[in-house]
Amino acid sequence: MSKAKGGSTITPKKVNSVPCDAEHCVQVRGARVHNLKNINIDLPRNALVVFTGISGSGKSSLAFGTLFAESQRRYLDSVSPFARRLIDQVDEPDVDSIDGLPPAVALQQQRGTPSVRSSVGSVTTISNALRMLYSRAGQYPQGQKILYADSFSANTPEGACPKCHGIGRVFEVTEKMLVPDDTKTIREGAIAAWPPAWQGKNLSRILVSLGHDIDKPWKMLPKKTRDWILFTEETPTVPVYPEYDFAQTLEAIDKGEKPHYMGTFASAKHFIMHSFATTQSLRTKKRVSQFMYISECPDCKGKKLKRESLRVKFAGLDIGELSRLTLNELAKRLRDAGNKASTKSDPHQEKNIVVQRITRDILVRVEALTTLGLGYLSLERSTPTLSGGELQRLRLATQIRSQLFGVVYVLDEPSAGLHPADTQSLLGALDELIRAGNSLFVVEHDVSVIQHADWIVDIGPNAGSHGGEVIYNGPLEGLRAVKGSHTSHHLFSPLASAKQLPRKPTAWLKLEGVERNNLQGLNIEFPLGVMSTVTGISGSGKSSLVSQALVELVYDALGQKKTVEVPSDETALLERELETSTSGQIVAGMELVRRLVSVDQKPIGRTPRSNLATYTGLFDHVRKLFASTRKSKARGYDAGRFSFNVAKGRCSNCEGVGFVSVELLFLPSVYSPCSVCRGQRYNDKTLEVTYRDKNIAEVLALTVETAREFFENEPSVVRALDALLQVGLGYLRLGQPATELSGGEAQRVKLATELQRSQRGDTLYVLDEPTTGLHQEDVSMLMLQLNGLVDSGNTVIMVEHDMQVASSSDWVIDIGPGAGDEGGLVVAQGPPAQVAKSKTSLTAPFMLS
Repeated sequence: MSKAKGGSTITPKKVNSVPCDAEHCVQVRGARVHNLKNINIDLPRNALVVFTGISGSGKSSLAFGTLFAESQRRYLDSVSPFARRLIDQVDEPDVDSIDGLPPAVALQQQRGTPSVRSSVGSVTTISNALRMLYSRAGQYPQGQKILYADSFSANTPEGACPKCHGIGRVFEVTEKMLVPDDTKTIREGAIAAWPPAWQGKNLSRILVSLGHDIDKPWKMLPKKTRDWILFTEETPTVPVYPEYDFAQTLEAIDKGEKPHYMGTFASAKHFIMHSFATTQSLRTKKRVSQFMYISECPDCKGKKLKRESLRVKFAGLDIGELSRLTLNELAKRLRDAGNKASTKSDPHQEKNIVVQRITRDILVRVEALTTLGLGYLSLERSTPTLSGGELQRLRLATQIRSQLFGVVYVLDEPSAGLHPADTQSLLGALDELIRAGNSLFVVEHDVSVIQHADWIVDIGPNAGSHGGEVIYNGPLEGLRAVKGSHTSHHLFSPLASAKQLPRKPTAWLKLEGVERNNLQGLNIEFPLGVMSTVTGISGSGKSSLVSQALVELVYDALGQKKTVEVPSDETALLERELETSTSGQIVAGMELVRRLVSVDQKPIGRTPRSNLATYTGLFDHVRKLFASTRKSKARGYDAGRFSFNVAKGRCSNCEGVGFVSVELLFLPSVYSPCSVCRGQRYNDKTLEVTYRDKNIAEVLALTVETAREFFENEPSVVRALDALLQVGLGYLRLGQPATELSGGEAQRVKLATELQRSQRGDTLYVLDEPTTGLHQEDVSMLMLQLNGLVDSGNTVIMVEHDMQVASSSDWVIDIGPGAGDEGGLVVAQGPPAQVAKSKTSLTAPFMLS
């Protein structure tokens, strides 16, 4: 046994100890998925096989697109057609043959369809055991009947709070939100929530017919009248006389005069709720959602359950309170309760046995999670709020508990978002799966995971069309001799870069009394004019400090509001985190910050209509080029003609999406290329226009790299393409849908969009783990760009786990010492060499010397 860096014990790997003959390996022949170039490869079973290579080289195409996809296809062939409809199927792989492939389980970072009802407790099934514990061993109030386990679930009619339907939150509208200026009259637009233009006037006219004075200031109207206008569910239909004033209208109604039309009233609240639920227009959703806010359900206090369920206690807490504890705190509570049950001599021995049995089972599951560095999470934490790495590790812990054997686990960067100290625990968990008789195929960039592997598959040499080949396939040590491998270069012969002295701060941005999540009254200084990295173990408070508190306080100081994505439906609105307030203030340094750019990993769009070209703005220039051609001018086509979001240019059959859904009776619906436009999104007339012999669809199919050559004489397009190349995204297609981009790719698209703007200095750039999903070669490229921003007079502050990034920064701030309540403090700060000497920092042992 040997000690890994940071103190964890790791079993050393035996070089060349893995057999890879026909009997013990998976044989792949003729794999051509995406950019794979007809590759043949043999992979050992019962081993940790790591797939490496730079971003876009084809690693995932081999691991997920080929191996997992073929395993799933074979399994589904044995399943009934009806059952197949319920399974999220991947495409059948383009491969000649695969032999020796066991059943596969994929643990990816994709969230699937996020649901506010999905939580840490439900994903890990710990909540099921807790419900049984409360049902069978809970302390009931005097006289209350025993409740079944379903009564402790927010997802069942028996348990869900009737007011919020088990969500824990309710929609609210208030008079102040609906009527921001009560000095205005209704005719002057006092009810801001009502629709603009004709429909708003129509509702005002209906109020006149109902006998209300719309020319009196809102605040002068009786409260009963105001409440009815804003909140009533009544929808009376009355005659409307648009040309008449108040008195004339009442007279006409008395006489029974024929109206201009009959109008139906809808209160402001009714209009807001109905519009949000039914409109297809994002613009309308955005407008009405500003008049709605989410609040904690007043009946269940956010605990999601009926009152009778919440009256049952265990270890002094109801199930809602217990679910809010961190997993570390939960384990302590259950351990104490289990020990009491085992020693207590009372007549309720049956209950004590139940407590011991169920708590023991829960503790085993919790231990698997805390081992993977997730002890700071709570059972009630909803899955949409988790990072991809956190969600993947939750599933990994569940698999370890399942005790399957003879399975291939295919993992997508399980170290993503993990501090190096936590990565050591992850490696122990992976080894446990192999010892149980399983195989592991892992796509990874983390050096410590690669060094721990039994077998390395290096794909490359570069990205996109320049990748897709097997550069190396074998034990780690053999990779040393492969000169054309970027991975080998960074593992065995890292640049002996001249140690650049850290830059000196030009000033300090000082924050006092910062409170957010586990940050309690923190005073901290960020250096300006340099590159800073904020480190710390998962859950220590890094993102709370940088991505939330710092960003919000700087936006406030600049007089700006943080942009909030418009929710697309009720579920999305409910999934918005309840507003967590940030306390604190900036006391110095803001005079040197003129602009804030926050670059996160949120998607650049949630539909295939949003893509690389539209987000970066380069598509506007491309469409203008097509509109300037001779044929376009002769036909009167403007730039709008070349947008797939505009009716005149797009295919009318698929409405510019490029594919259509095909409903199959006994099989799941499938998406196939549109038969009219053949997946090109545009109608034939639009596709007849070409620019340098390519139509608009063919241009969107170009990769960033090939587009750079194609548009080399168009400076406005080249500027955006160069920025994308500089952050390592040359392999992406211009028309690549936003839905296909990983969080790391989305963040780099945002960064590239910012890089193409002219630099004016005095800008603060805040980034959240920008190296996620990046090979070390790509990290070097990214750092080059970030250093360029600093050299232009700007400040870069980022949250990172990558020690290469931290060690090459000018300043490091380490947050901790632990996670959750045990974190939230500055453990060490200073130049990297100084932080590396810290005796209390969990990051220090991993800092590169």
